[in-house]
Amino acid sequence: MTLNIAGRTIETNYQGFLHNMRDWSEDYAETIAERDGLRLYNDHWELIYYFRECFAENQMVPTMHRIVRDLGRKNVRFHEQKAYERHIYSLFRNDPTHEISKLAGLPMPQPDD
Repeated sequence: MTLNIAGRTIETNYQGFLHNMRDWSEDYAETIAERDGLRLYNDHWELIYYFRECFAENQMVPTMHRIVRDLGRKNVRFHEQKAYERHIYSLFRNDPTHEISKLAGLPMPQPDD
């Protein structure tokens, strides 16, 4: 699929994942989110940038367990990890790691074994 975003031609697969991770931009994330019926707020961006940082460090997309463990402790609004996990699912209803990876311009996550 070819998208025109901010005057640039961007190639994605049929699910919206980038062919070239260097093509990622906030404009790309906004465009894909809008196409998927999602409006991005601060909590969304926190997760998008967390995924990008984790991938840069480990060359792997973080698991839900790691997200909850790493970010749940930092977020004072949530006193328990399960509450933070529910919050993530309220932001990304279908499959958070899949959706966030796409918006962050990362490869599609592998299924859990």
